[in-house]
Amino acid sequence: MDIFDRIQANRGPLGSHSHYAHGYFMFPKLEGEAGPHMGFRGRKMLNWSLNNYLGLANHPEVRKVDAEAAAEYGMALPMGARMMSGNSNYHEQLEDQLSEFVHKPATCLLNFGYQGVVSIIDSLVGRHDVIVYDAESHACIIDGVRLHAGKRFVYRHNDMASLEKQLTAAKRITDETGGGILVITEGVFGMSGNQGDLRGVVALKEKFSFRLFVDDAHGFGTMGPTGAGTGEAQGIQDGIDIYFSTFAKSMASIGAFVSGPESVIEYLRYNMRSQIFAKSLPMPLVVGAIKRLELLRTKPELRENLWTIVHAIQNGLREKGFNIGTTTSPVTPVLLEGEIPDATQITLDLRENHHIFCSIVVYPVVPKGVIMLRIIPTAVHTLEDVAETITAFEAVADKLKKGLYSRTTAVPQAV
Repeated sequence: MDIFDRIQANRGPLGSHSHYAHGYFMFPKLEGEAGPHMGFRGRKMLNWSLNNYLGLANHPEVRKVDAEAAAEYGMALPMGARMMSGNSNYHEQLEDQLSEFVHKPATCLLNFGYQGVVSIIDSLVGRHDVIVYDAESHACIIDGVRLHAGKRFVYRHNDMASLEKQLTAAKRITDETGGGILVITEGVFGMSGNQGDLRGVVALKEKFSFRLFVDDAHGFGTMGPTGAGTGEAQGIQDGIDIYFSTFAKSMASIGAFVSGPESVIEYLRYNMRSQIFAKSLPMPLVVGAIKRLELLRTKPELRENLWTIVHAIQNGLREKGFNIGTTTSPVTPVLLEGEIPDATQITLDLRENHHIFCSIVVYPVVPKGVIMLRIIPTAVHTLEDVAETITAFEAVADKLKKGLYSRTTAVPQAV
C-alpha cells in the first residue's frame, strides 16, 4: 500500500477525531497574555491549562529582560551548534547557576526537554546495559527507551516491590554482559500529580548498584524548601545521579538542562546528537532564563503564592466530594466516571456556559470509563478563581450523574 493511502485510511487514535476536534478540543487557540484569564473564540476564559506555575510568563521583570535581550541580540545569535560556533559566556553562566541551585557538580543546557530526554537516554546506555523504568513515565522517556538496543524492563508505577523484581532480572543480565543498569523515573508525574517514590528507589541502589535518572519537569521550581525539586523535597537529591528539568514549566520559557557528575555531563555534552547537530539556544532565551532563575531563587513568595492556590483548590475539591487521586504536587487531576462522549459535552459546558478552560483527558491516557479534568494551579490565580471553578465543577458533575450529557450530541462549530 502507498504510504499516503495508509495514512488516509488510518489517521491514528487522535487524528481520527480531527474533523470535529481541531481548533476546539485539539489545537485550540488561546489568545492574549499567558495567564489565568485568556481569550478563546471571542470569550474570556478562566484558564487552568498553562504550566506557568510561578507566574513568570508575564512577570514584569521577566518581560523587561526578554525585550531588552531580544533588542540587543536578536533571535539569531549565537549561530550554529554550541560545539561549533554557538557557545557564549551567558550559556556557561546559566549552566553554573543551575548546577549550584540543584546541588550538582555540572550542567549542560538542552534546546528542548523532549528531545533532550530522548538524547540523554540514547547517549547514556549501550547494548549491554539494561533500562528499568516506571510504567507511567512521560512519552519522552518512553521514546528514549525505545531507541535502546539492549534489554529494558518496566515496573509498576511507584511499586518498589515491582522495581526490585525487575532489578533482579536486570542484574542477572548485566552479570553476564558486564553492562550497567539505568533506572528512570519522574519527580512529579504530570497526569496523576503524585511524586515518584525517589526515596524508595534510592534505597535500592546499594543492593543493585544502578544509576538513577530523574525527569523533574514538574518538580523543578515547585517542590522542596527552595524549589530545587522533588529530590530536595524528599531529602535524597544526592541519590539522583542524572537530574533533568525543562524551562517550559516553572521557568515559563523554552529549553532544558541536565545536571550530574562533571565527567558524565562532559560526556553528554560531546555525545548528545540532538545537541551536537542542532542550533544553540538563542541568546534572548538564555539571558531570559538567567533572570527567571534569579526570581525563582530570590522570591520565595512566588512559590508560596502557588501553594496557597494549590491547597485551596485541592482542599476545596476534596471537601465537595471530588476524587483528585493521589496528587502530592500542584498538578490537580479531577477524576469523574464517564465515557468519551460525556467528556466532549463536559468540555463544551465548561467552556461555553462557565467560561472555564482546562484540559480534558480520556482513554487511552486514563482507563476506560474515566474522565480527567486536569487543573494546573499557578501563583497568579486567585482564591476567587478557585471558588468559581469549584462551583462550575459541581454543576457539571451533577449533570454527569443525572445522565444529561448522554442525551446531547452537540459539537462546536468550526471557525
